[in-house]
Amino acid sequence: MENNGASAQVATGIAGLDDVLSGGLPSNHVYLLESDPGTGKTTLAMQFLMECVRAETERELRAVAASHGWDLSGVDILELPAGYTNPDDRYTVFHASEVELTDIR
Repeated sequence: MENNGASAQVATGIAGLDDVLSGGLPSNHVYLLESDPGTGKTTLAMQFLMECVRAETERELRAVAASHGWDLSGVDILELPAGYTNPDDRYTVFHASEVELTDIR
């Protein structure tokens, strides 16, 4: 990605939004999502987190959290290699395309 003096960008994980934002959100900033209930704030936040987890290792995620003074006690981060399957594990892993979020009102 070309920088041209601007701060680096972080993909949101939402292709259309990243297109509108010319690649994503400027990095090293804090963003507040504010809107009426049911407008997709939680969905956007979860997609952003899923993109971050896809792009970052557990070590990187914990370092970022620590740099913000965030305590990740009680937050389990499970790193799975691409294509991971193990029928004996208690985890079910879905590809994002397999999960459909529906409107709940």
